[in-house]
Amino acid sequence: MCKGLAALPHSCLERAKEIKIKLGILLQKPDLATDPVIPYNDKPEKPAKAQKPSPEEALQWRDSLDKLLQNQYGLARFKNFLKSEFSEENLEFWIACEEYKKIRSPTKMVEKAKKIYEEFIQTEAPKEVNIDHFTKDLTMKNLVEPSLNSFDVAQKRVHALMEKDSLPRFVRSEFYQEFIK
Repeated sequence: MCKGLAALPHSCLERAKEIKIKLGILLQKPDLATDPVIPYNDKPEKPAKAQKPSPEEALQWRDSLDKLLQNQYGLARFKNFLKSEFSEENLEFWIACEEYKKIRSPTKMVEKAKKIYEEFIQTEAPKEVNIDHFTKDLTMKNLVEPSLNSFDVAQKRVHALMEKDSLPRFVRSEFYQEFIK
């Protein structure tokens, strides 16, 4: 399947990265690990207890990631789809940024900024998002004195990636196709 390093297809590289991340988690020092067992939930997350949108409303999601992200039911379906592909880190980062923007306490803002950075931005982060070095460096500079806008550029880059890559795959998936029938 995956032959030779130079000939690795994109999907093999993604799978290798996922395995590396999981191994890194397992190999953590016991005093740093909170639980040596990584739980696996084979049941998909149930859509939020929001009103199920009509197929017509769901059809609008094809053309607008923002409309999808604003709908709790659609967001849950999108998240389950991304989990099925082991690619939910971009959405989780986007959600973490949205939650971060609601923080008003400077102390909590610093704590949350550090957590987001360590989980999604820093090199070799457990759920590292794919952003360019310029964006990563800018975000690091913004975190010297965290503000509500510290992650804006990175969040916009990740949003664009989801719009260009994840959304079209979701729209072609059974997760979406079954829903609009």
